[in-house]
Amino acid sequence: MSTMAILREIAAGFQKHESRDRLSTGIPAMDRLTAGGIERGTLTEICGTASSGRTSFLFALLGQATRQGECCAWIDTAGNFDPASAAAAGADLDRILWVNCGGNAEHALKAVDLLTQGGGFGVVVLDMADTPERDVRRISLASWFRLRHAAERTGAALLVAETKINAPSCSALQIEMKRKQPLWVGKLLRGIRTEAASRKHYRSQSAEFTAVR
Repeated sequence: MSTMAILREIAAGFQKHESRDRLSTGIPAMDRLTAGGIERGTLTEICGTASSGRTSFLFALLGQATRQGECCAWIDTAGNFDPASAAAAGADLDRILWVNCGGNAEHALKAVDLLTQGGGFGVVVLDMADTPERDVRRISLASWFRLRHAAERTGAALLVAETKINAPSCSALQIEMKRKQPLWVGKLLRGIRTEAASRKHYRSQSAEFTAVR
């Protein structure tokens, strides 16, 4: 896709999403948990250990957004984004801007700031799930607030994937993923049963779904 075509897609995506309040996650149990989906114009934190379902959840969200014709951005701090898995979850790769930061958390933070401030993306994901905790802790509270305000101004659904919650005073919603049990078909691992706990306004609710491999 040419640069001009990408810019036209981004502009069209901005016009489409600016009037909507929430974006369906593509997972009915998670839509119920989040009262209809991820709220636009906010910062949402998605945390969990490896194989907890957090990436499957985000891929499902990208699938919903791109099927609606929206452009999305995935800022990949550690360089672990798997396009094949995203496509298998229904995401349209032509509508996803993938920024590989090669393990540089500072570059990732600058990239998400630039893309969120610029507008035009329905969903912006900052993947810091495999980033060393010492690097994540270096992110100042002022930086988190800046990202939140950028999302509020442009209407993007800004999501951060991480191993634990890092900005509770800035995020409108925190979702913690926990692996419950693997699902086997013979000797093949076909999925993982996941529990998601949502924390918002000091209340906690939970839901379960299957993260299919």
